[in-house]
Amino acid sequence: MDEKWKDDVYRKRAELAQRLHEPMARLAALCAGNWGGRAQLNDVLAAGFDAIPHATYLYVLDDKSVQVSDNVGAGRVALGYFDRDRSQRPYMREPVPAWGFLLSDAYVSLSGRPSLTALHVVRDGDALRGYLGADFDLRDLPAAPAAAPEEHSDWRQIKGDPSIRGTVFLQKRVESPMDRHIGQAMSILEELITERGMFQVVIHFSSSRATGWFVDDPFRYRIIDHEALADPDVCMLYPPQPWPADAAMRPEAVKPILDAMRELRITDQNIYLRSASINIFNGMVSLTFSCDGSHYVAWDQFLDRQGDFWSAIGG
Repeated sequence: MDEKWKDDVYRKRAELAQRLHEPMARLAALCAGNWGGRAQLNDVLAAGFDAIPHATYLYVLDDKSVQVSDNVGAGRVALGYFDRDRSQRPYMREPVPAWGFLLSDAYVSLSGRPSLTALHVVRDGDALRGYLGADFDLRDLPAAPAAAPEEHSDWRQIKGDPSIRGTVFLQKRVESPMDRHIGQAMSILEELITERGMFQVVIHFSSSRATGWFVDDPFRYRIIDHEALADPDVCMLYPPQPWPADAAMRPEAVKPILDAMRELRITDQNIYLRSASINIFNGMVSLTFSCDGSHYVAWDQFLDRQGDFWSAIGG
């Protein structure tokens, strides 16, 4: 996970912890005052359940992490959890901070769902009684649009399969059907992107096809084979579309991007472009080479021949 995503996750967790800490503390104090038996604790959890936002279940553990209540949900009590030893669960193996509240790292629950658990210590004076636990299914937590992760535009290089990298100089590019008419194919793709609503395309040079997504039907992709990429008539299958106002890429950049991809495909016989993609909305170009290494780079950085990307690949 890159630093931007780490920052976004940290911010989201901090927001959730801030919402949970105070109501969990109040409910933990009520548990301490009713530490007398399973039924009493179940009643306390049922009465306080609505105060813990987005929780799936509440429960109480003793100081050995053994459950001393049932699992209490919204209007229901789930039996079969009393006396359960939770000491080996991921959230019980994290240290609880000195202030007595922990929001665990995300983990995969025993039911197979990505989850979180909040814990608050239950004390009787200075004596530790146990813990109040609240389980959360990640799909039940709110996702504020403003906090949604955004793909950053910094150039990233990702190494591929070491077995492929180790034999790259023992192989040579074999001319594909697309290679034989690559100029025509690039012109057709330029038309589809700039004039006919193709907002994302993955170009598979080695297998002579392109996979494209169009703004008027964005949830389905179209496979365009090498014969279609050699025939301009294919453009008539897709109606003209205006360039999207919120695209991060400019339409006049598409041709030089495709020209550069063509260059990277045919210039070297050992290190050559195997596949590439363009997405006009996030303004990114991706490239996967014969060594199985992949690059993700913003379109303007890709076109900067004096920039880091071209310097790194010896361009």
